[in-house]
Amino acid sequence: MKCDLCNKKATVHLTEIVDEQMTEMHLCEDCAREKSVQMEQQFGLADLLAGLADFGKQVKKDESVNLKCTNCGMSYEDFRKFGRLGCSECYPSFKMHLATLLKKIHGANQHFGKTPVKMPPSEKKKIENLQDMKNKLLDAIQSENFELAAQLRDQIRNLESKEK
Repeated sequence: MKCDLCNKKATVHLTEIVDEQMTEMHLCEDCAREKSVQMEQQFGLADLLAGLADFGKQVKKDESVNLKCTNCGMSYEDFRKFGRLGCSECYPSFKMHLATLLKKIHGANQHFGKTPVKMPPSEKKKIENLQDMKNKLLDAIQSENFELAAQLRDQIRNLESKEK
């Protein structure tokens, strides 16, 4: 099959559906690369992330301009522009602003990892209970219910110290 744009051998096949109209495009590698650059400019990942970052709490302009990673020097504005963080230290540096974004994208703002397949059910239950308590603690803090937050904090510490 030949490229729809330059008649070289087509190696990339795109299907586009707009308003229930399907269009197929067959492109060579060079034309596909050019097309992907055009698509990135039209609707880039950085734009999507920047839009999602603005979805939650609004960042005060003065605050976001001065916010920089202490390790790599990347500013929060750079992150919003490019959609990529500079280093692992950017996460704690921009934590307050990333929490809403990560929760929106992943459904949670903390990585839980996977549990081993052969883990005993009682251990799985302990881990799930601990994580549930941590989520409740975050909710209590956000809703400024500090008495409940203190109780949950103490229960979490108790459970974690028993595991060690």
